[in-house]
Amino acid sequence: MHWIDPDSLPETRGTVTRFLLNPHGELDGLVLGSRQPRQVHFPPHLSRQIARHVAVGDEIRVRGVKPRSADMIAAVSVTTKTGKVILDEGPHHDGEKHQRPEVERRPMQASGEVVLPLFGPKGELRGALLDDGTSLRMPPHAAAELASYLMPKVHVQAWGHGIGTRHGRTIEVDEIAELVDAAVDA
Repeated sequence: MHWIDPDSLPETRGTVTRFLLNPHGELDGLVLGSRQPRQVHFPPHLSRQIARHVAVGDEIRVRGVKPRSADMIAAVSVTTKTGKVILDEGPHHDGEKHQRPEVERRPMQASGEVVLPLFGPKGELRGALLDDGTSLRMPPHAAAELASYLMPKVHVQAWGHGIGTRHGRTIEVDEIAELVDAAVDA
């Protein structure tokens, strides 16, 4: 989004409550607030800068666009608590090609209550965030078919391959099931 002037966009302020990882182990988003959490998506080429300058608990400002179909923000700029502006100038602005980290994904499973559906930068449903902080990720076509499993307050169990880092845990979902008994017991 290097062509958009971030100063022309609305600003959202909030406290970082968690980071979101993509299936390659890179940061590609964060969550602002806990009572009414809101996803902020940013491209993975900003992962290192965000990890270096933003921490859970930091109050930040985000300028970005809100897709029509999702309550999330696709960030164009992030201003840290110290005032440093991290600007999305595209993946190749410094002449260096974005290198994905070498990660070994392993079989993983998770279960819990969905607290937030997760979206791609254009507002397409891509998964969910569970109450234990695990991100469940899937392609948009699969997420669209499984949308009822990815809504807040639904209890699910998911299996797939994933990665865990100091910033969080993400699973690329192969199978998912709703835990009906968990919702009744809660």
